[in-house]
Amino acid sequence: MGTMTIEEMADSLSVLFGQRLKVSGPTFDIRVQRAKARLPRSVHRAALEVAAAHQIAQSPKLRVQLDHDAIASAYDLCFTHLRGLNRAKRRKGVILDTAARIAFALLAVIVLWVSVLHWRGFV
Repeated sequence: MGTMTIEEMADSLSVLFGQRLKVSGPTFDIRVQRAKARLPRSVHRAALEVAAAHQIAQSPKLRVQLDHDAIASAYDLCFTHLRGLNRAKRRKGVILDTAARIAFALLAVIVLWVSVLHWRGFV
């Protein structure tokens, strides 16, 4: 992504935050803060790095100090993670996880009930 400017990177990620995570906000920085709980730690750090670079890039004198390779790799990490998100697959995983928890709880109650009946001498 060597030809993209930092503003284009931030805009692209901001659109993906809105589409994939349904995170809204007036600026990219606020969207990154609101998406903290929905992102893995490494991706959140990379998004914070892009957001900080976007803030620094507003000043022409400070823009020279930016490490464009590190920002490009942080952008690539965020972009690939956000592109790989699938809401239907995540919803299916949540439903299956909830069903598994309920099944385990029922199994534990049944085992406990049978063991109490055996201990009391009814079985």
